[in-house]
Amino acid sequence: MVEPDLKPTDNHIAKGPPVPKLGFKGGIHPTDHKAATRSAPAVRMPMPARLFVPVSQHLGAPCQPLVSRGDLVQRGQTIADVDAMVSAPVHSPVAGEVISVNLRRLLSGSTALVVEILPDEHQDWDSWMLVPESDDAIAMVRAAGVVGLGGAAFPTTVKLTPPRDMPIHTLILNGCECEPFLTCDHRVMLESPDRVVAGARIIADIVGAERIVIGVEDNKVDAADALRAHAGSDVEIFVVPTSYPQGAEKQLIYAVLGKEVPHGKLPAATGALVQNVGTALAVADAVQLRKPLMERIVTVSGSVVTPANLIVCLGTPLRDLVAAAGGFGPDVGRVIAGGPMTGTGVADLGMPVVKGTSGLIALTTSQTAPCVNGDQACIRCGRCSDACPMFLQPFAIGIYANIASWDGAEHFHALDCIECGSCSFVCPSRRPLVQLIRLAKHRLMERGAKL
Repeated sequence: MVEPDLKPTDNHIAKGPPVPKLGFKGGIHPTDHKAATRSAPAVRMPMPARLFVPVSQHLGAPCQPLVSRGDLVQRGQTIADVDAMVSAPVHSPVAGEVISVNLRRLLSGSTALVVEILPDEHQDWDSWMLVPESDDAIAMVRAAGVVGLGGAAFPTTVKLTPPRDMPIHTLILNGCECEPFLTCDHRVMLESPDRVVAGARIIADIVGAERIVIGVEDNKVDAADALRAHAGSDVEIFVVPTSYPQGAEKQLIYAVLGKEVPHGKLPAATGALVQNVGTALAVADAVQLRKPLMERIVTVSGSVVTPANLIVCLGTPLRDLVAAAGGFGPDVGRVIAGGPMTGTGVADLGMPVVKGTSGLIALTTSQTAPCVNGDQACIRCGRCSDACPMFLQPFAIGIYANIASWDGAEHFHALDCIECGSCSFVCPSRRPLVQLIRLAKHRLMERGAKL
């Protein structure tokens, strides 16, 4: 977690429609630390000596491997799949040979089967095994293995099939990228605005949305202008105030529509569907280019020699990303996969990049808050409640979670927490509130599953 710095950053208002008056309750204004990479074009990193491609890179049912040791694979070939609704197939990002299929620890902390691939010396990055052509766009998105690229990695086909009693009238693309350090979405919007807009139109057509809105924070004036140049009259570029967690699904829906997602309901209950701009690009690639999701842009920043946005093959060991950025800088205290607010601490740089890996951030010792246990005294200052965008009382949930009182945590609506980290960020006692609330949510979901 980054040390609190509540000074708002210097931002510029994008050209076009005025910044909306609507905002969400709470939130924080951390220093964005984006200057090092916001102007760095995405470049393909050198080919790793080995790729370690997990067969499960999504929420839902894990895939089963379709290849074995000694098999030769082509770039874009399906190497793992499963017949389940909440799932997404996995593809080889390279042409090469399967060296092994073994269990390996992943960034999530879980273990899963991983297909180890020895890449061929020469790769054709402009070709791949095509996704099967179909009149059903959802089938092509599913065959391409598209998942949400904002971090959650939820299979996109599930979101493209909302409940029948919840019709979608507005598609919202999330281009806010409010996490500090990360600029991978910013580069997607700058470098492929036409593909992002094309993906938005495909998604809107699938779900029957009449309105398309792309939300961009007002510190990304160039991205808003780039999208506007390709939007046409059917796509709105909606500039929102820079605030964390503006890019959270429920907060973005409120900013665009002025509607709150009802307690215990899906976002679709508001008539809105939210997708990440990178996901929209992947949908356009799947339907128009028949290209599987097998690589992504990853921001490598913080205390590294050359911060960069890298085009990375899924399955690339994290240490190779560090090497591509020139190695670590001085005084690295912690390495985070993802953003510093919601990312995961990295214990082993041999772990592979997966579909949801948006960044690799090296924090210095001074940027890293000291680790404390849940018994650290809460001083009842109320800062966590003021910062919580979900109107919760994180201090209370943390207290009940620390004593394993799950009924108490449920009473204070622990399951409504979006795990944005705002409460931990502002806590003067450095209580691990997000970790405690996450534990409470896990225990409550386990209990509910047993009923």
